[in-house]
Amino acid sequence: MTDILETIIAHKRKEVEEAKKLTDIATLELRCLDAAPTRSMKKALAASATGIIAEFKRRSPSKGDIHAGADAALIPPAYEKAGASALSILTDSRFFGGSANDIVKARPLVGLPILRKEFVIDEYQLYEACALGADAVLLIASALTVAECRDLTSKTHSLGMEVLLEIHSEEELKYVDCGADMVGVNNRHLGTFVTDVATSFALAELLPEDVLRVSESGLSSPQTVRELRTAGYRGFLMGEHFMRSASPADALQCFISQLLTP
Repeated sequence: MTDILETIIAHKRKEVEEAKKLTDIATLELRCLDAAPTRSMKKALAASATGIIAEFKRRSPSKGDIHAGADAALIPPAYEKAGASALSILTDSRFFGGSANDIVKARPLVGLPILRKEFVIDEYQLYEACALGADAVLLIASALTVAECRDLTSKTHSLGMEVLLEIHSEEELKYVDCGADMVGVNNRHLGTFVTDVATSFALAELLPEDVLRVSESGLSSPQTVRELRTAGYRGFLMGEHFMRSASPADALQCFISQLLTP
């Protein structure tokens, strides 16, 4: 079976090199100076009764189109009104149908923290995230060495943003010492895209007590989210469950209503 993550990362390396030819880091640094002060995603999740990180995405490598015509100027603001605690915006174009411009569109229209959901392999992408107006970035353990994770985390913090570190297995717990602000457990294996929420429960008791925990992928039941909160999670990244709806914001509002009234 082809490892989808390896395919994505190989393409991402070429993509980043092409981007560097078009816009250098010095130019991105200047744009960062003009960016508005960032919002803390960690604090937003810690203070929330639901912790829902509503994700904006159009497609996935495993499922194909999810909401092909989705407008980043409409859905993220609607997510905020529906009660989201934070937003995740996928900017990968080739595999997820996203665009960096989706953050540019959404940023002035929302007050929530925005996570740039991307396959980060180079600090250039961190400068991009800062220039776009993102408040946090995703670092995926399985795409990085521990040293790379540590360096990218440090650079992210120097640019005023937070890090959501994504792990999937007990072997990746060694990445938790990289200094990330939040640790996400992805229930979807990025190599095979097989999803199992049991992954979050299995890793919950192995994570340090002081880590803000986020469960990612495969979440569709309010009862499962309640159980994950009991297990110590405070963030729940959900995209496909909402984006498959004609009105993602209505789907989110309905989910939150069920979550808060068991």
